Amino acid sequence: MQKPSIPKGTRDFTPEEMAKRNYIFDTIKSVFKLYGYQQIETPAMENLSTLMGKYGEEGDKLLFKILNSGDFMANVSEQECADKNSVKITKLISEKGLRYDLTVPFARFVVQNRDKLSFPFKRYQIQPVWRADRPQKGRYREFYQCDVDVVGSDSLLNELELIQMVDEVYRRLNVRVCLKINNRKILSGIAEIIGEADRIIDITVAIDKLDKIGLDKVNEELLAKGVSRDAVEKLQPILHLAGSNQDKIQSLKSILAASEVGMKGVEEMETIFALCERVTLTTPIELDLTLARGLNYYTGAIFEVKALDVQIGSITGGGRYDNLTGVFGMDGMSGVGISFGADRIYDVLNQLDLYPKTNTENTKLLFVCFGQEEQHYALPWMQMLRANGVNVEIYPEVAKMKKQMSYADNKKIPFVAIVGGDEMANHTVMLKNMITGEQAPCSAEQILQIVRG
Repeated sequence: MQKPSIPKGTRDFTPEEMAKRNYIFDTIKSVFKLYGYQQIETPAMENLSTLMGKYGEEGDKLLFKILNSGDFMANVSEQECADKNSVKITKLISEKGLRYDLTVPFARFVVQNRDKLSFPFKRYQIQPVWRADRPQKGRYREFYQCDVDVVGSDSLLNELELIQMVDEVYRRLNVRVCLKINNRKILSGIAEIIGEADRIIDITVAIDKLDKIGLDKVNEELLAKGVSRDAVEKLQPILHLAGSNQDKIQSLKSILAASEVGMKGVEEMETIFALCERVTLTTPIELDLTLARGLNYYTGAIFEVKALDVQIGSITGGGRYDNLTGVFGMDGMSGVGISFGADRIYDVLNQLDLYPKTNTENTKLLFVCFGQEEQHYALPWMQMLRANGVNVEIYPEVAKMKKQMSYADNKKIPFVAIVGGDEMANHTVMLKNMITGEQAPCSAEQILQIVRG
């Protein structure tokens, strides 16, 4: 018989691992709520008409497509099968796909629910997404995103709040990070200045790979896409701009002086940096002109967060989009958002061992009983403790003491309440501290005080 397995790029999580993941989700969620964001959920699958064409050509290839129900080949002719045109056949056999991210479904949600929403609309969403990517370290086919977006506002105060939320989340998680920031308008201006304005998408997709494949390979890709050698040469000094954020801004002002869109991007960045100076931030913020974020829907500021103490890809990213809802027939709706990659954050916290030592999800107290009568005696005690917020369980079988104690050890339960004839006669239980080995008879009030303390 074949051993059961799971698809590559997916993972199972044990109760211990889930406790760690919930610590991450709860931390992120609590920060989102601090800034007035409300939670929504959307379906795991969307119509392909909603998803296709929103992520660029590379993104479309990574969509998991779902076969139509029933005889999905019914609409495919023999000739079409013989032609082996997979793109054409896919359209005939698949109408739905698993969501690739949470932003496009969110845009669809806003358009469908526009009459019920108050704008600016601030939402957060914590759900899994799927990408038919090649699995590797830190890159999964199924992973959770923790998205926070505000739509219906052009104000750059929203960008500041996103930066503040990044700062607060990683401060609470105790992870040292650097926030890299750029602007798609600056990138458009650069494309304009080097004479390749119509190749902005090819340029940004290539530049976005700089960290992964290096400058030489990026230049090769640009040339292969038809960007002129002269333009690629003009691009080099821009990608190598150094100095402080202010130095880079000043350089860009002269480089992009002839580009209206480029200068608008520079102005936006100046405003965001000025706003950042009004608040206290511990996270370093770096203007990085090689940051492109390959997704086509960004139109303004773009963000990426890197962990400083672990080698892994970006752990948070996002940006401003001015026309995402426009593809669903609702123009003029600007938005900005970021996404926390929970699975990569999980890997970072694991490597750095940054989880709290006490796990609030664990059972705090196990009742150990010698017989059925003792079990019945324990039931009201457990009800009282649970009513007071204590995680309690009882060993359900009448078994030897050693077996019941082993169960407590294996589950790392810190306290055991032993019930025998003497305890029942005295209206107490024998409370044992599994870490120190100390034990003493206790009343209900004493147990509550000790276990909570």
